[in-house]
Amino acid sequence: MADFIVAVTGGVASGKSAATRAFEALGVTVADADLAARAVVEPGQPALDGIRSRFGDAFIQPDGRLDRAAMRERVFADPAAKAALEALLHPLIRAWLKTACEQAAGLYVVTAIPLLAEGGARATYPWLQRVLVVDVPTPLQVARLVQRDGSSPDMAARMVAAQASRSARLAIADDVIVNDGSLAQLEAAVRSLHARYLALAAGRG
Repeated sequence: MADFIVAVTGGVASGKSAATRAFEALGVTVADADLAARAVVEPGQPALDGIRSRFGDAFIQPDGRLDRAAMRERVFADPAAKAALEALLHPLIRAWLKTACEQAAGLYVVTAIPLLAEGGARATYPWLQRVLVVDVPTPLQVARLVQRDGSSPDMAARMVAAQASRSARLAIADDVIVNDGSLAQLEAAVRSLHARYLALAAGRG
């Protein structure tokens, strides 16, 4: 059981996924908030019943699963619906992540939480020992979004602006990787932090 937990976060197109894959390549377990968000709305889970009660059967597919496309359209069009869905799901996602981290083998575990700054950081995740921010200059972030998704520069800039600011993310960081270089440089930075986290976790034990 790992009791040293490192959160990895960062803005869209910052390289968070590449960083967590690098940790996984070193044998570190990664508990991913995106996986948690899917798991808590599986058929039979309380969240799905809550969604049905709050939003109606129109958002449940014939096979009993959440209609993600319909729900996505609803919450983008209705801020109150978005807030209601988040109030329902976020506590369950946090609980899923905490359990996954506690059950992980190894000296430490990584949890990938893209919207950590937006979600209250340590106020809502008091069980984190470290926060690693994968940081990238905003113009490069926009350029990567354009290249990755085929978005227009204007749309990419709006996507970046819709998230927490770069300064807000850096304010919650214990460690920072500035991911403005190559993948090899990112992986080298992860290896360096891996050694540090192993030492910190061993000292904690």
